[in-house]
Amino acid sequence: MNLTINQQDFSVSDEDTTRPLLWVLRDELGLSATKFGCGAGICGSCSVQVDGVTMRSCVTPLVAVEGKSIRTVEGLATENEVGEEVLHPVQEAFIKHQVPQCAWCMSGQMMTALSLIEKNNDPSEEEIVNAMSNNYCRCGCYVRIKTAVKEAATLMQEQEA
Repeated sequence: MNLTINQQDFSVSDEDTTRPLLWVLRDELGLSATKFGCGAGICGSCSVQVDGVTMRSCVTPLVAVEGKSIRTVEGLATENEVGEEVLHPVQEAFIKHQVPQCAWCMSGQMMTALSLIEKNNDPSEEEIVNAMSNNYCRCGCYVRIKTAVKEAATLMQEQEA
């Protein structure tokens, strides 16, 4: 089975296409930034984008993502013309506002924030809270998350201008 992850093609075994995407990302491909949290699709720490839509990779079987574009938090940063890593505005904002404490939920938080901003480049506070409400943070960094999402939206608007 072929998967496209962060604009790269990967070949994985198709013996069990019902296994969760999360385990393929982490255990088979070494893309370990996507975290396991609850294993039931509730907490959001395993969130990735599939064709631009946030999905819980712990409950998404491989068969559901074959032929689709998968994006993990490892796929946010880019390289500039001299090969230096350039953080995505979402990553910049989360670092600037010191959102991560234990960081377990951060990849899922960032992927959810990205999906929101890509759909609505100027979300209100209420829209941010609603969009992020299904991603749990064990450390309770919700105020900083909300601030970082708003900042990321502003940074992304500036990049588009």
